[in-house]
Amino acid sequence: MFAFVGVELLGTMAAETKDPEKNLPKAVNAIPTRIILFYVLSLLMIMSVTPWHLIPADQSPFVSLFLYAGIPTSAIIMNLVVLSSVMSSMNSGVFSTSRMLFGLARDGQAPQALARLSSRAVPATGLFFSCAFIMLGAAFQYFVPNTMEAFTLASSLCVILFISIWSIIMVCYIRYRKQQPQKHAASTFKMPGGVWMSYVVLAFLLFALIILSLEPDTLKALMISPLWLIILAVTYRLLYKPRMRQRGNH
Repeated sequence: MFAFVGVELLGTMAAETKDPEKNLPKAVNAIPTRIILFYVLSLLMIMSVTPWHLIPADQSPFVSLFLYAGIPTSAIIMNLVVLSSVMSSMNSGVFSTSRMLFGLARDGQAPQALARLSSRAVPATGLFFSCAFIMLGAAFQYFVPNTMEAFTLASSLCVILFISIWSIIMVCYIRYRKQQPQKHAASTFKMPGGVWMSYVVLAFLLFALIILSLEPDTLKALMISPLWLIILAVTYRLLYKPRMRQRGNH
């Protein structure tokens, strides 16, 4: 699930594209093809050579595959591939975070300093803010010296937080269908399955949380994750709600 974090960025990018009615469906429809190509077929290739239960956990299965093929530089090749993918992931994360912070600040749900744009119309304050948190994430390695444990904890925490985001998206879609049926009827690009598929997705996300609770490493992340939701709830009550009341009074 950690590998699929970021698919919701398509919704964020819809505001940036020139022709969302044309480009957004094209981008969404390309996702299943890319998943089949880069994930499913890759796994089939690996497991056609090595049984899944014999793949070492401390080594990339792609490295093992290339070593079997007689390519001794496979570790270097895969490190370059992983580094480029991580940089791409970080780039999309910085992009989405800065845009989301800008949108929240513009709606009065975040500090107004984050709504400032640079001379090139870039939300620079949000950009610097997200980069600062990336540096804090890098410092996490010093608090948890075991690399695998640090990665498992960080990736599990990301998955849990994104499960909450994906769940909210599904709940919002269900409410949208109830409150705006005319807009849904007018849409030319509808979600397959509609409301019942949203409930299937919510059930699957709940199943994923249960799976995460079964392993000691992922259970730690599951126990920590409510802290972030509590912080959001408290700041919403203390900062955003009073501001909305003041606007209503004026």
